[in-house]
Amino acid sequence: MEQKVFHHALKIQKDRCMGCSHCMNICPTGAIRVRNGKAELFENRCIDCGECFRVCPVNAIIIEQDDFNKIFQYKHRIALLPAVLIGQFPEDIKTSQIYNVLIGLGFTDVYEAEHGVDILKDSMKEYVDRNKGIKPLISSFCPAVVRLIQVKFPALVDNIISLHPPLDIAALYYRQKLVSEGVDESDIGIFYVTPCASKIAAIKSPVGEDKSHIDGVINMDFIYNKVYTGVKRSDYIPGQKFKAERLSPEGTVWSLTNGEADMMEGRCLAIDGVHNVMDFLEKIENEEIKDVDFLELRACDESCAGGVLTAQNRFLTVERLRKRAAYIKENYSDYKRKDILNHSEYLNQKITLGKIKPRSMMKLDENMAEAMKKMRRVKEILKCLPDVDCGACGAPNCQALAEDIVQERAVINHCIFIQRIFEKKGIIDWEESHQIMQDIWGDEKLNRKC
Repeated sequence: MEQKVFHHALKIQKDRCMGCSHCMNICPTGAIRVRNGKAELFENRCIDCGECFRVCPVNAIIIEQDDFNKIFQYKHRIALLPAVLIGQFPEDIKTSQIYNVLIGLGFTDVYEAEHGVDILKDSMKEYVDRNKGIKPLISSFCPAVVRLIQVKFPALVDNIISLHPPLDIAALYYRQKLVSEGVDESDIGIFYVTPCASKIAAIKSPVGEDKSHIDGVINMDFIYNKVYTGVKRSDYIPGQKFKAERLSPEGTVWSLTNGEADMMEGRCLAIDGVHNVMDFLEKIENEEIKDVDFLELRACDESCAGGVLTAQNRFLTVERLRKRAAYIKENYSDYKRKDILNHSEYLNQKITLGKIKPRSMMKLDENMAEAMKKMRRVKEILKCLPDVDCGACGAPNCQALAEDIVQERAVINHCIFIQRIFEKKGIIDWEESHQIMQDIWGDEKLNRKC
């Protein structure tokens, strides 16, 4: 029996769902089935990549965020921004305007998460030097990828670099900074503006940690609309200057595809898109690809610029951030003199993640002997199934149906081809066959008048 272990930001609204199976067919971990005409989520298989959210034609899948008013529970309210939020806005909107509108919305401080890169990049190089025997080392930046490896590629969990991503480092730093200035820690609330669902899940139930350093999460599309409207209405004090530390060029592009890989040495590859990542990891696991030193793996196309909660075109976002990085590198040197570097000793003591463990939620049984028996039964069932992966059974493919049968979540005559064979042999009649399909796809689809 699968047990709920991790928080999920993705939620299916059954009253909206029409059982179209788009989400079931796109899910990279086979976490969705259709039952009684509605999508159902196997929560322990879900990695919160958001692919289902992208394809749902009726917006029946939502991404839950914290109530914005939660920020007012704290005296010091920090908006922790990813660089891709700044990249959402056209060039005629200045970063200072974005910051000032955020202050107007109720935040007391604004800080970009990729400042943490200035601590992380050196730690990563040291980590690589200490672990030369492990190939390939895999970035821990994308939480959807970390969970994907835990679920589908558990043999590779030790390849994940067990260092906090920039987001966590920035949160650690800003909290420590305020505490060192005499602020009571209970008065500090740090809220991350997220471009994706997986970061919400990672904050609510962090991997390798008991508790996140971040107090809440706000969806990027929500904040973008608020800020863009505020800028256009001039909902800020025009003369007010919000002094902010400038991101380094490396930090500006870190969350984009090749942002990390370009900083590493040896044979480094950057793969984006969750299905591309899966294909590549299968080749790594099967030893079809060797001698790769470092893998930057991101679940979204164009990495965070293509997150499911971004509001603007990902390619324009990438272009803006690369231009921003080049401009900073050419025109400024103050990014090299950051306060976060003064806290490097403290942050380096906190930078290591705890043990990242396989989730193994795809195991057929906790008992190894029973799991082997079930695996053999799955293979036997697959010989009877048509191997067409039509999805008419309410599972994404024949392999998933066979596993569901073994786990007693389905029966073999859920397969429409088996139904026809059973009808022909007189094992079941037409009415029984119709009832089976109605249980899967619901009354509306099976009883409509043509």
